[in-house]
Amino acid sequence: MTAVTYELIKVCKQSGARLGKLHTPHGTFETPMFMPVGTLATVKTMSPEELKEMGAGVILSNTYHLWLRPGEDIVREAGGLHKFMNWDQGILTDSGGFQVFSLSDLRDITEEGVHFRNHLNGEKLFLTPEKSIAIQNALGSDIMMAFDECPPYPASYNYMKASVERTSRWAERCLEANENPDTQALFGIVQGGEFEDLRKQSARDLTSLDFPGYAVGGLSVGEPKEVMNEVLSYTTPLLPDNKPRYLMGVGSPDSLIDGAIRGIDMFDCVLPTRIARNGTCMTSAGRLVIRNAKYARDFRPIDENCDCHVCRTYSRAYIRHLVKANETFGFRLTSYHNLYFLIKLMECVRQAIREDRLLDYREAFFEQYGFNKPNARNF
Repeated sequence: MTAVTYELIKVCKQSGARLGKLHTPHGTFETPMFMPVGTLATVKTMSPEELKEMGAGVILSNTYHLWLRPGEDIVREAGGLHKFMNWDQGILTDSGGFQVFSLSDLRDITEEGVHFRNHLNGEKLFLTPEKSIAIQNALGSDIMMAFDECPPYPASYNYMKASVERTSRWAERCLEANENPDTQALFGIVQGGEFEDLRKQSARDLTSLDFPGYAVGGLSVGEPKEVMNEVLSYTTPLLPDNKPRYLMGVGSPDSLIDGAIRGIDMFDCVLPTRIARNGTCMTSAGRLVIRNAKYARDFRPIDENCDCHVCRTYSRAYIRHLVKANETFGFRLTSYHNLYFLIKLMECVRQAIREDRLLDYREAFFEQYGFNKPNARNF
């Protein structure tokens, strides 16, 4: 028995994008989907009830951060993450690998694992593939991620090749360490940077291990969008049609559409909530910085084409006032709107796939959003 399965419903005749269903122990969710990030068992400023209300299905939590605070033993004692945070739908936990490599300046990668320092207090820590899986088993997520190295961009070919080979060996150890394969699915992560032969090698190694799902990692780490799209165009066809495909850490509207066109089913990113706390909103007409003085007397909603409760209820002027005054409620409103915007965007993507018109939808969206303009500003 596999904890998580993927059901392919339809392939868009115009674009090749996939419409599917992700079956998990805590519900079935349509794909392509955007998954909000709840690093510390909470999506910043949002309640679980609000996330359900806007149509979120699977959310993310972070192994590394929950290991440090409050500790996986406390979460296990609470009955697992679902009960701990009162979320009865899907949860995906990442392996902690990205945080080890991005938050710690001092680290030592060995075949056994990674020695590094706690970013909060400097304490020496050691994380191995087995430890990462043990923590995720304790957290009780529906989907766990294999412990991998996420090399920086750019990295040399020789460094990337050694990293890919180590990640493949670690992936095998992760599979062996999973104590709950019937209730917790483990996804492998394809690495290889911008090198096509290394992506092929990584995909070949991981698919031979028959994971229930596969992620494409090591993208959205500083490379140009054109490079990311090129890597996806030759990587996703290497992955099984009957397994879910997850692009890690990507959440800008253009990349969600472009990723779906290239066969991706699942996306996650902190982008919508992070920029919301800076007063930046996603709208159907593009990027809107609510802090700007021109909105001080603008009594229209954030987005006149959005039907979220924020846009139905509050004005730009009021939200600008809250954000400028550093009021938490302002950040809650911008966060809600941005998450709603991306979740509804993916609903539109799925509908366009159903109707075999995703390339047409992309063209119209990019035109309206301003991505086709010279020097267009992205997030």
